[in-house]
Amino acid sequence: MRHPWIAVLFIGGILQLPFLSAGQQTWPTNSTPDDSMLTLRLASLEAEVRQLKEKKPPAPPPQPVAPSKPSYPTARLTGFFQADAGWVHQDAANTALLGDIQDGADFRRARLAATGEVAENVGYIVEFDFGFPGRPSFMDVWLEVRDLPTLQNVRVGNYRQPVGLDGLTSVKELTLIERGLPFAFLPFRQIGVMASGTALDEDVTWAVSGFRFPTDVFGGQIGDDGGYGFASRLTGAVVEFGCDGTFHIGGAYSLIDPANNAVRYGSQPEFFIAETGGAAFVPAGVPTAVPPFVDTDVIRTNTANLFATEIATTTGSFHAQSELIYAVVDQIGGSIATFSGAYAQAAYFLTGEHRPYNKKNGVLGRVVPKKPFGHCGSGAWEIAGRWSMLDLNDDTIRGGRLHDVTGGLNWYLNQHTKFQLNYIHAFLNSSVNGDSDADIVAVRAQVDF
Repeated sequence: MRHPWIAVLFIGGILQLPFLSAGQQTWPTNSTPDDSMLTLRLASLEAEVRQLKEKKPPAPPPQPVAPSKPSYPTARLTGFFQADAGWVHQDAANTALLGDIQDGADFRRARLAATGEVAENVGYIVEFDFGFPGRPSFMDVWLEVRDLPTLQNVRVGNYRQPVGLDGLTSVKELTLIERGLPFAFLPFRQIGVMASGTALDEDVTWAVSGFRFPTDVFGGQIGDDGGYGFASRLTGAVVEFGCDGTFHIGGAYSLIDPANNAVRYGSQPEFFIAETGGAAFVPAGVPTAVPPFVDTDVIRTNTANLFATEIATTTGSFHAQSELIYAVVDQIGGSIATFSGAYAQAAYFLTGEHRPYNKKNGVLGRVVPKKPFGHCGSGAWEIAGRWSMLDLNDDTIRGGRLHDVTGGLNWYLNQHTKFQLNYIHAFLNSSVNGDSDADIVAVRAQVDF
């Protein structure tokens, strides 16, 4: 062969064909692979491996948790106090009849209570007052079985009887310092059994109660020849208007066969101080507490009937209420005596708050200031007025006739703290010395928890 080197190249090329067909790359004799690209690819693979190792399995979907049942019995501590002070000015006729009533200060109420449930449908409250005569005196001390098919709620113990709008409004939520004069007729707290409930989406409330009468400040009652009572109340939120307007009406009836055949009605002029501090230094004949301005004394009685009507409304910053109560007493050895009491009151919030309606209890509820004092606000300010009357004269019983006109200013710092200022003018007509007058300025500080 003339050129043997050509044959060598030809044979070498044939030997390389399988490699080229298998996808092998050839480089010129003067080049090498890109090492940086291989390094980057290796680092990327290592990162993917680490991610696969660190990747956690997806969390299982959340399982529904059954609501935990409360542990019974439960207990919650509550309480409040009301510290009062008052200044009294009497005309000569009033002083001659009642004595020189002293200025003074007193803890009108100072209460502690435990309340809670012992089962899902059984609640209780045990409340004592350390300011009321008795020290401590029983207040609300009862158990209640709830959510019954027909009777709804059954209460047993010492409780407020279902008579009167004013009487069933909590003393922590009174518009004026004391309840109106007709409160004197109410059996109020007695030991007994009561069924109560609501109807028509809580627009109607009802209650019936049987009790022993009269119950003392420790919740006890003894006595033959009577000693029983019955009370009932029915209310309705008959009209609801606007965003927050409610018009309420109600009525109550009570029949009492008193133990030992005796009842007695009397009242102070919507201000009450019962402390006797400094009594040892007060001259003889000077009262050491605010005495009753009207008083029937003890009436020998077969039975006493109470008939009560009530109306109330709340809308916007305005609220008002009124009651009329008659007490019809069947005297032993005498005629039937009829006594009466009434009041009308109204109030307005200067700072725009609204007093809500408590449908469950058929009363006006608690005031909550829009801007509590101390939180860039001034609290809630309310002005109020009331006229009230109590007539304890009938036939041979001359207990007297009392009219009160009261003006009030309330400052609610928050929903648990308030200060009250009342001016009371009392017009008294007595069978002993005719007409007389008294003026009272009273203040109260209250906090509850």
